[in-house]
Amino acid sequence: MMKKEQYTVSDLLDIIVRLRQPDGCPWDKVQTHESIKKDMIEECYEAIDALDSGDDRAFANELGDVLLQVAFHSVLAEERGAFTFDDVVNEVCNKLIDRHTHVFGSDKAENAEEAYGNWEKNKKKEKALDSYTAALKDVPASLPALMRAAKVQKKAAAVGFDWNSAEGVFDKVQEEEKELSDAYKSKNLENIEEEYGDLLFTVVNLGRHLGLTPEITLAKATNKFIGRFEKMEEFAINDEKDMTNLTANELENLWNRAKSNKNQF
Repeated sequence: MMKKEQYTVSDLLDIIVRLRQPDGCPWDKVQTHESIKKDMIEECYEAIDALDSGDDRAFANELGDVLLQVAFHSVLAEERGAFTFDDVVNEVCNKLIDRHTHVFGSDKAENAEEAYGNWEKNKKKEKALDSYTAALKDVPASLPALMRAAKVQKKAAAVGFDWNSAEGVFDKVQEEEKELSDAYKSKNLENIEEEYGDLLFTVVNLGRHLGLTPEITLAKATNKFIGRFEKMEEFAINDEKDMTNLTANELENLWNRAKSNKNQF
């Protein structure tokens, strides 16, 4: 294929088909749905990183990689006679129309909450989810645990099973923390794991009540930790010290110095 100034989705599909030919790319032509499954997950996260960076060119580039995964799986599916890329587009267009009955139908939605309610109602009908429990089980088990917990909680809250305010969740967090502490004292590993899970699940619920997204919030906290740790190491190097030879108190002092660096954090 000759280089072009502007490519289309059709060009993308043609390129993948060409790479899969017997005389194509040795790597591309041996891939399967299973072998590239993890790549879709990784590319989605890289796209989010690019979005957070504020670099639109990088974001467009990473979205292209996400699209590549969709196109690649579509070509693999077409090879085995399952579906085509056009079928993928058809599925999502039908889904958008069928679930937005407040735009393309007779339902009403005056705000985002009512629109979401219509979406969920239509999704349950479409998937024949005949109970509220079925809706909870429909949340993909392959989602990151924090994200899955938040989605399950949100669906349970839709039927009224929820705290009235964040204050009640704060109390529940303290209760779960106490139960974990008691479990730790018992030295029963299975009990400790169960109570730790309950605490995490409740903290996710607290984040939801505070209007936070647990997955994003934890990612920010992790990045903050890395930044402070980097500053700790910088202080240690400036003091001509090896961090691995420092005492717990010395490391704590370095951490507090890094934490007090307001310009960076």
